Amino acid sequence: MSRGTVPFTSVATTADTAEEYVAERVGHALEAVFDAVAQTRADTAALLARVADRDRRPVTADLAALRPGLHLRLTRQELVSGVGFVAAPGLLADVPAWLEWWQSDAAGDVRPLLLDLDPRTSAYSDYTHWDWFTLPRDTGRRAVAGPYVDYLCSDEYSLTLSAPVDWAGRFAGVAAADVYLRHFEAAALPLLRTLPGPARLVNARGRVAASADPAHLAGSLTKGPDFAAVLESGRPGLFGALRLVPCRGVPLVLAVAAE
Repeated sequence: MSRGTVPFTSVATTADTAEEYVAERVGHALEAVFDAVAQTRADTAALLARVADRDRRPVTADLAALRPGLHLRLTRQELVSGVGFVAAPGLLADVPAWLEWWQSDAAGDVRPLLLDLDPRTSAYSDYTHWDWFTLPRDTGRRAVAGPYVDYLCSDEYSLTLSAPVDWAGRFAGVAAADVYLRHFEAAALPLLRTLPGPARLVNARGRVAASADPAHLAGSLTKGPDFAAVLESGRPGLFGALRLVPCRGVPLVLAVAAE
């Protein structure tokens, strides 16, 4: 622990609080998106296993088998604006990198994301530094990244929910789903505004995902608390003047002013 930081202190609760209710509702809303991620993860792992049974490496054409499920998730999950599998570099035999990614446009039509992944011509060819890729890769857990301007897919301010996909005992890439921030805020802000004081939702790296606190806008960083530790503990706690409540089941923390 560095000097000058306030330690995170677990606190016991004997009854549900308003904060815990809001955290649970937010978790429930995002769990539906994580269900889409989990289904994509399972489909991808099964597909890679079938390819391995044929004693060869996967190629991009194999990933076409994921498309019916991806299309279904886009039409059925209200918050999901994009969904797919992002391959780890070197996984596929025919290309160095690939996104099997589909998204819905303003008219509700489902279309593929067509990207230039040539490092000689594209500034976005290396996607391995994005939080939605590195967090699942490095932790082995699902993650919420953003909000950020999604120049790779939609040019929209977005959240990306992701989970690691393993194949043959190694990291094969991530299954992921995008949620436009405006859609997430429409679901989350009415809940945050029921609380008596300023409140915000923060991811494991301190990025504010949604806020009813004018001092901490969506996309800004909250410094100080170890939000990853709060999520790891699964328990509400205090950090100085903040009460931190993990959203049940999803990697977001509700931060509110402690009374």
